[in-house]
This record gives sequence, C-alpha cells and structure tokens, in this order.
Amino acid sequence: MLIKVFGSAVFGVEATTITVEVNIDKGIGYHLVGLPDSAIKESSYRIAAALKNNNYNLPGKKITINMAPADLRKEGSAYDLTLAIGILVASGQIKAEDVANYVIMGELSLDGSLQPIKGALSIAIKAKEEGFKGIMLPIQNVKEAAIVEGIDVYGIENVLQVIDFFEGRGNLEPTIIDSSEEFNKTLEFPEFDFSDVKGQESIKRCMEIAAAGGHNIILIGPPGSGKTMLAKRLPSILPPMTMKEALETTKIHSVAGKTKEVGLMAQRPFRSPHHTASSVSLVGGGSYPQPGEISLAHNGVLFLDELPEFKREVLEVMRQPLEDREVTIARAKFTITYPSSFMLVASMNPSPGGYFNDPNAPVSSSPMEMQRYLSKISGPLLDRIDIHIEVTPVPFEKLTETRKAESSLEIRERVSKARQLQSIRFESFENIHYNAQMGSKQIREFCELDEGSLQLLKTAMERLNLSARAYDRILKVARTIADLEACEKVVSHHIAEAIQYRSLDREGWLG
Repeated sequence: MLIKVFGSAVFGVEATTITVEVNIDKGIGYHLVGLPDSAIKESSYRIAAALKNNNYNLPGKKITINMAPADLRKEGSAYDLTLAIGILVASGQIKAEDVANYVIMGELSLDGSLQPIKGALSIAIKAKEEGFKGIMLPIQNVKEAAIVEGIDVYGIENVLQVIDFFEGRGNLEPTIIDSSEEFNKTLEFPEFDFSDVKGQESIKRCMEIAAAGGHNIILIGPPGSGKTMLAKRLPSILPPMTMKEALETTKIHSVAGKTKEVGLMAQRPFRSPHHTASSVSLVGGGSYPQPGEISLAHNGVLFLDELPEFKREVLEVMRQPLEDREVTIARAKFTITYPSSFMLVASMNPSPGGYFNDPNAPVSSSPMEMQRYLSKISGPLLDRIDIHIEVTPVPFEKLTETRKAESSLEIRERVSKARQLQSIRFESFENIHYNAQMGSKQIREFCELDEGSLQLLKTAMERLNLSARAYDRILKVARTIADLEACEKVVSHHIAEAIQYRSLDREGWLG
C-alpha cells in the first residue's frame, strides 16, 4: 500500500514542504531515498524501538520511503514522527484518512516521546501558505508555531497522541496563543537600565543619538571606564519592535534552535561573541548552514568587545553585511541568504596597555605598538561606524552620588519620537527606515545645510584633518541630532555636536 504524509525542510529562514511517500510491498528490507543525511538514515532504529514500546511494530516487509523533492538534501532527526506515522498508515496498523491534511514533524525517543525540533515558526508559516489544515509538532515548539494564525497547531508529547487523533480517540486540542499579548511583553521593564550608570552623561547622550538613528558606534577608553556596562544597556533604549520585526527575529532564532518553549521574541536581541570567534560563527555557514551571530542580532545589537583582539579576517567578513543588511552564504549546491540588519556597538582600549591618553597612568606601550594595535581595524570597517566616542573613567565623586540617573524608559521615549519622524520621512523608500541607512542621494535631499553650517563643517574638516569618509557620517549623525530636537533643518549646533563624534578619523590621533 502506498501512502503520502507531509513534513518540512528549512533552508535559510524559509521552509519547503517535503512529501514522504511510503510504500510497503512483498519482500524484506528498509530503503530510504531522496537525499537523506545520516541522522535520517538512523531513524529506522528509533522508529522500530518507539513503535515496539507502544505496542505497534515495524512490518517485516519491503518498506520503501521516498522523500520528495528527491534532489533537495534533507537533514536532522525531525522526520522521525513523519516516517513513523507513514509506516503505520501504509502497513494498515492505523486508519488515518485525512493524514494528508497535516504537516507532521518531531524527533522520536525510544519510548515514543518527542524531542524539540528547529525552525517550527518557518514550518508553520509555510504550512499555512500551502493550505494545510493543521500542523503537529513536539509540545516544546508549540508556543512559537502557534503565533501563526489561521492554522491548527497541535503540541504532541507522545506518538500515541497522534495515533489516537487520527483514529478519532483522545482529546487533542489545538494550541491558541494571543500573539498581541505575547508581543506586548516588549514594554516590560528592561533587565539593564541606564539609571544604574553613574556619571558618563556625554556617553549616554551618544548612545541616545546612536539608538535614535540606528548608527553604529565605537567606544574607546581604558579598562573599567564602563564601556561594556553602557553597551549592555543600549537595547533598553531602542524603540519597541514592530510585529513584523518580532516575527523576523523569532524566525531566525527558531532556525538556530534557540527559541525552545518561548513564543514570540518580544525583546530586541543582544549578542556578544567572544573575540576568539571564527568568521563562520560570526556570519553563518558551515556544511549544514546555520545563521551566525550577525543574523542572531537582526533587529537588535551586536556587541564586539575588545575589537582589535578579533582576527582581522573575521572583522573583514562583516564589511558587506554591514552595508547590505543581509548575508549571502554561497556553496557549490545552494545559496542561502540570512537577514542581518543590526546595530554594531564596538569597544576597545586606546592602546595594548589600555591607558593611553590617561594623564594619571604610566605609558606602557610604545608608539609603534599602539600603531600596530590600532591598524588591526581597517579603514573600510571604520568607515561603516558613524560615531566614535572616547570614554573616560568616572571620578570618585560621581560614583558615590546618590542621585538617581535618567531611566532607560525616559530615554526610549525620546528615541521613539525621533524614529517616528524618520519613518514618515522615508516612507516612500523601500529599504530605508532610519537615518543610518541613508545613501548619498538621501543625504543630499534631507541634510541640506545653510551657509553658516557649511562653513563650520569646512573649517572643522580642515583644522582637525578629518578624512573624506567622515563627511557623510557627520551629516547623518547631525540629521539624527536634529530629529531628537524635532528640528526640520540641520543647523550649525547639530553639525558642531556631530563633529565631536569622529575621534578616530583625526590624523595624528595617536600623538
């Protein structure tokens, strides 16, 4: 008897429906075709034990299973349940007339219970698009899949629940989740708050500007000056995610297997890879491609602590994703694109010893060592960072202050208002949502300067020996400062403030 059941394969962040054809005939043997990997080939042992322990059996006949489309590589153990149900129906052990109306996925344990799978949200979205009546998944994945409305999502604990469902027994009910309620968790109080930071008012101002315009930022300062502390608090002042952003972010984390028993990701991600990270772990890839840190930081913050300690080739692979806001991984047989629109926050010591520019500390690094240290960060990468700010240690008087600093929610309110202005400004542009994404055409259109501002910028560039690449960056940052003040035009004091935030562009910064 020939039967068809349906599963799903995830490539990149999108799912593809897989038709599993099971044919049972005279003879003996178990033949699995359609480009399965080792984990799927091993499934026969798990299925046999799971069925035996639940009073069913693997028929002693010739079982042929085809996973179509046959030219698409299938991977992982998530097809165990699909194959098991197909074998039971094809061998006549259970009756399941409407099995073709459901997508069935799950990894079997030897006792018949189910283990969680990756990419449940993408699978549910695809199943809805293709008109399936419902989807059956391990109970650990049901929260994220149930976000998709218009399709029944069943959380399964054991293979017997699926058998009882198709035979009309049991009381398996679809899981219903109020996605708007999940989404509103965004407004919860953040774990890290700017009110914990003593002093550093100018750096907080910088962070506010960076958040308001989506600008990449680098913090330069000696150890213990608060660089990491400030960076960790940046997501708390970013505007709340929209429903579309939340779905995009959840989808990527679901594919990477990082959303177990979590529904919609309401908080913006904050990723902080160690400086020993490889280029594949940062941008994604591998023999079975997985999203890297830059994709897991999509719609959130990627924090690179001790930037010069990262290998140069690892930093260089980030140049294109920073520009394109997506990363394409090309292999001989396939090409996968992952979204990677994130805010880069980097921190570094000004010298290998850490205390360059600090008048109270001894100079422990020679100019040549400092030059070598700073040259690890290439000009093109620095070109993609809009704001450079020097962080100085907090004086004792500020540390012992009892006055409460401004909270993240107060700063976030101002940031959100500035972002709303930008959304209205760029609504006719498809891929531009905030100031950091402006190209030279938009800069000319939205950053017009009066005569006084032009003169100020010209003088600053000549006197401070600012490089040509700094020009566009200063205008973008000035536009954001103007938005925070709700000013329609960029004026001279906006330009003056933006010029301060280009430390590393100044020639002779080392001496």
